[in-house]
Amino acid sequence: MRILLLALCVSMSFLPAFASHTGNDESSGPVIYDKGLTVERFVKEGIPNSPTTMAFIGEDLLVLERYSGLVRLVRDGQLIPSPVLDVSVAKDGERGMLGITTIENDVYLYFTAADFDAGKAIENRIVKYTWNGDSLVDPVLLKTLPSDNFYHNGGAMTNTNGQVYAVIGDNGNYGLLQNRPHEWKNDTSVILRVDPPGPYYAIGIRNSFGLAIDPVNGNLWDTENGPDEYDEINFVPENFNSGWIEIMGITDNQTKIDSLSKYGGYVYSNPEFSWQKTVSPTAIEFGSKELGQDNKVFVVDCNTGNLYRFTLNPDRTGFVFESPDLQDLVLNVDDSPDEIIVGSGFGCSTDIELGPDGFLYILSLSQGVIYRIVPTASGEQPIPDTPKTEFPIEHILTISAIIATIIVGIVAAMLVRLILKKRRSS
Repeated sequence: MRILLLALCVSMSFLPAFASHTGNDESSGPVIYDKGLTVERFVKEGIPNSPTTMAFIGEDLLVLERYSGLVRLVRDGQLIPSPVLDVSVAKDGERGMLGITTIENDVYLYFTAADFDAGKAIENRIVKYTWNGDSLVDPVLLKTLPSDNFYHNGGAMTNTNGQVYAVIGDNGNYGLLQNRPHEWKNDTSVILRVDPPGPYYAIGIRNSFGLAIDPVNGNLWDTENGPDEYDEINFVPENFNSGWIEIMGITDNQTKIDSLSKYGGYVYSNPEFSWQKTVSPTAIEFGSKELGQDNKVFVVDCNTGNLYRFTLNPDRTGFVFESPDLQDLVLNVDDSPDEIIVGSGFGCSTDIELGPDGFLYILSLSQGVIYRIVPTASGEQPIPDTPKTEFPIEHILTISAIIATIIVGIVAAMLVRLILKKRRSS
């Protein structure tokens, strides 16, 4: 028996890492399930300090480091060692360096200000800078926003036709802007017109990490994070009420809809899609002709590492689905997500941007990596995607070796017992 136990112990030492990891684990890199698309690592160097968002300025790429308050420059696929800006930010909870958008050489940043790095939060600020080709200069404070609580600070930004938008969550406030019948702090649960300033574009938003403009018609879309269920994707017309705190997900309860706050005449409509089980969707972006995806919308998340793809309807105001499971515009817990998952293994991804080359760039906060999605024909060979029904040959060989070792051990133990038995009988 001792020999048998020894054989078993030795054989266990050869068990492969797949015993605790799946084939789509972050360590193996992301995979794309559309054979017409390829994922590649765009920046060789890792981006430290939990990078949150990024924006192109010409051919260059500016990337925000959430924890350090640094803005980093990626030029020709290389991370430049010296930062182009350094500001002091709070970094607890969902605070930090949070959002960026650019218009020519104007750069707009959204961050949680502190007196020193990792200090106590003062407020959220939106500041406009000028890009001089090497650094961000001439700051102009455009807007201060509350950051009384470390959660639901929002931060996503975008722009179209010279109008800059930013989103902030409820930040722990529950008043008229959250569809409750009493006054509370302003500038929460809203999409703001930042520059030029104007009335709230939308209200009733629990929290959001994603804003995007449809390049075809200029319409605004967002993602929204639910509490314990029902994350959302919304088509966001002007004067939109997203329904929080009374409604998350799709409802047909007209009484509940009619009871929402009538703040400023903002009007509720159901989301274009929702997840019953929360995935924490973050950034949202539209596809391009260069990728053969000009009628698609892409979304990344922070919980599963998936890359989602949705097909727009002809009016580009909602989605169409082939799967019977998704006809109700909800991914329920028992529904198959296969139609909308086009990639996985991206970790907690917090931004996706369309580059000047028409390709998609994905920023993984948890991995500190920027990936690029390109057409397969113009990129490197696709990262191999082992079908779930196949068992990798190296695992087969490993298990065969384990079985062989166990058999040898058993045979050896039987021989020893036989020898000892003969000795006793003699």
